[in-house]
Amino acid sequence: MIARYALPEMTALWSDERRFATWLAVELAACEVQAELGLIPSAALADIRAKARFSVARIAELEQTTRHDVIAFTTALAEAIGPAARYIHFGLTSSDVVDTAQAILLRDACDLLVQRVDAFAAALKTRAYEHKDTVMIGRTHGVHAEPTTFGLVLALYYADTQRNRQRLVQARHTVAVGKLSGAVGTFAHLPPEVEARVCARLGLTPDPISTQIVQRDRHAELLTTLALIGAGIEKLALEVRHLQRTEVREVREAFGTGQKGSSAMPHKRNPIVAEQLCGLARILRANAQAALENIALWHERDISHSSVERIILPDSCILADYMLAKATELVQGLVVDADRMRANLESLRGVIFSGTLLLELVRRGLEREAAYAIVQRLALAAWDHGADFQTLVGRDPDVQRLLTPEDLTRIFTLPHHLRHVDAIFRRVFPPPDTAPPGEAELF
Repeated sequence: MIARYALPEMTALWSDERRFATWLAVELAACEVQAELGLIPSAALADIRAKARFSVARIAELEQTTRHDVIAFTTALAEAIGPAARYIHFGLTSSDVVDTAQAILLRDACDLLVQRVDAFAAALKTRAYEHKDTVMIGRTHGVHAEPTTFGLVLALYYADTQRNRQRLVQARHTVAVGKLSGAVGTFAHLPPEVEARVCARLGLTPDPISTQIVQRDRHAELLTTLALIGAGIEKLALEVRHLQRTEVREVREAFGTGQKGSSAMPHKRNPIVAEQLCGLARILRANAQAALENIALWHERDISHSSVERIILPDSCILADYMLAKATELVQGLVVDADRMRANLESLRGVIFSGTLLLELVRRGLEREAAYAIVQRLALAAWDHGADFQTLVGRDPDVQRLLTPEDLTRIFTLPHHLRHVDAIFRRVFPPPDTAPPGEAELF
């Protein structure tokens, strides 16, 4: 488990104590339902309820001999319960308990992760509105393109996050299934009614059909969703890393009192959180690949998936939880230099308005190719010689025949480019009563 990155609530969820407690919850639910159906004595159920307990240390000790964790667990219970323990695990196979309990843990992990996603989205929304009108240059291929706002940049990541939230809610539904269908899924020893009632008590849906195990495409769906969440965080973090570059210097991570950036260069303030997040996203993607490899198993099951899951399921949940928390802190603490954004936007001296000029010349009757040639000639001259683009355009005879100085003043202004920012914000952040499916709580 990636304990170094663990946060308390998620860590507790994946502890040995919680795992065995969840196994016990499944075993007790199975006993209760079987007692209700007359399959085991009610007196035995009372004894089991009163005495069922376990010690993680004792289970570990027994497993050294049994080499089987579920048998070690049931043996430890039998030591505590006494004769009535013969009805513990009655009619079940190990995966009935392990997979059903794992569904509970994954469901609960998803609930925690949805809370993290919501906190991350809230931070993005707050900062997006704060900088809705903070003008900056948009870049394509890393090169200045046209004006945008930092609020729009953050609104894009908010929209990404909302899509990932919908995926996570769906994945929660997909993994929250239990099974008590026996060694090959045929209900040879317990009827389907037992499975249905046990799952209802545990807040799960019965798997419509299973083998000895719940099918692993369900788990792969969750882990690919976590990989997408990680990739979305990485996308934001990569933007921060670029904007914090010395040559850009538009945004930077918060830098705490006493923090150091380099052992050799005291001036350094590095985007370490953003870099960490970019690196950790790779682990989520690698774990998703392992989950996909777990889908194809021999016949009704083998255990090649089991050892993998003991790592990738807790690690991915813990890591996604950590990354969401750190990404939220990153967004909340971002230092935005609006003056530097404006200076960078103006550094090419008006060349970024070339697209607007092109369209205006076409509107005035020029063929597009002819207009493009004129604008490109003037723009490259301004770029190459550091000249003012608007001045060059205003002096050009080909342009003067079609556009007045007043026309050029209108073309070379920001409001034309940013006139739809409010409309975009209304689409990204609709009022609650008009939110599309997925914006509201879905479970």
